[in-house]
Amino acid sequence: MILAVLACIFLIGILWLEINLLNHFHGTSIVLHFRLADIIVGMTVYLKTSIDFAIFIGQLIDKNRGWTGRVAIEVGTALGNAAGTLAILALWSFFHHIAWLLALMILAAALVLLKMAEESLEHIGGSANKGLKKAAYGLARILEKVNALFNPLLKYIVPKINVEARENLPFWGLVGFAFVVPFILGLDDFAGYVPLFSMVNVFGFATGVFVGHMLLNMLLYVSPRRTIAVIRNAYISFAGSVAFIGLAVWGLAEVVGLILHAH
Repeated sequence: MILAVLACIFLIGILWLEINLLNHFHGTSIVLHFRLADIIVGMTVYLKTSIDFAIFIGQLIDKNRGWTGRVAIEVGTALGNAAGTLAILALWSFFHHIAWLLALMILAAALVLLKMAEESLEHIGGSANKGLKKAAYGLARILEKVNALFNPLLKYIVPKINVEARENLPFWGLVGFAFVVPFILGLDDFAGYVPLFSMVNVFGFATGVFVGHMLLNMLLYVSPRRTIAVIRNAYISFAGSVAFIGLAVWGLAEVVGLILHAH
C-alpha cells in the first residue's frame, strides 16, 4: 500500500510538471491548486469506468503472486494509467485553442461516453430488481440504435481489450504487460471526460483519477472478487450509464455552441 501511495504522489508531481509546461508553451491557464470537489469527481468517474481494468488486473494479480509481482503490477498499471491521462491532457491543451479541433475532440468524447453508457448497462442483467432491469433494457435498446449509427467510427476510438492475464512473467515483462491495458484504457476513458473540463479544474480532476487508481489497486490486493463485485453493482452501473449520457449530451451541446460561435 505504501508503494501505491508513493506512485500516486510521484505521478501527481509529473502531472504538475506537465501542466506547468503546457501553461508556459501553449498558453493554457490551468490553475495548479487542489479543490476537494474536483478530486472527488475525478476519483468517482475513474472508479465507475474501471470495470475492464479491475477484472484484468484482478486476474493478473491472481496469476503473479508474491512481492515481486505486486511491485511490477503496481508500477506498470500506475505508469500506464498516468501515461494515457497525460497524453490526452496534452492533446486537449493543443486542441482547445482551435475551435473546430476542440469541437471534433468533444464530439469524439461524446461518442465514447455513449458507448461507455451502453457497456455499463451490460452488468445489470443479473439484478433481482425487475424494474431496474426493465429500465436498463429500454435504455440499452435506445443506446444500441444510436451507437450503431457511429459504429464505423467508434471501432477506431473505442478499444476492444481482449488480452488474457499471463502467468509467472519476469519482473520487467510483467511491468510492461501491466502497462499496456491501463495505458489504452486511460487514453480512451480520459478522452471521454473532455466535456467535463469546462466544469472542473483539470489539475484537480486528473489528480482524482490518479487517487482513484491508487485506491482501486489497494482494494484489488485486499479482495479482488469483492472489489469487482462492488464496481459491477447493478445500481451503480445504471447510475453511471445515466451520468455518461448526461455528459455526452452536455458535450454535444458544447460542440453546437463552438460551431455557432465560429460562424
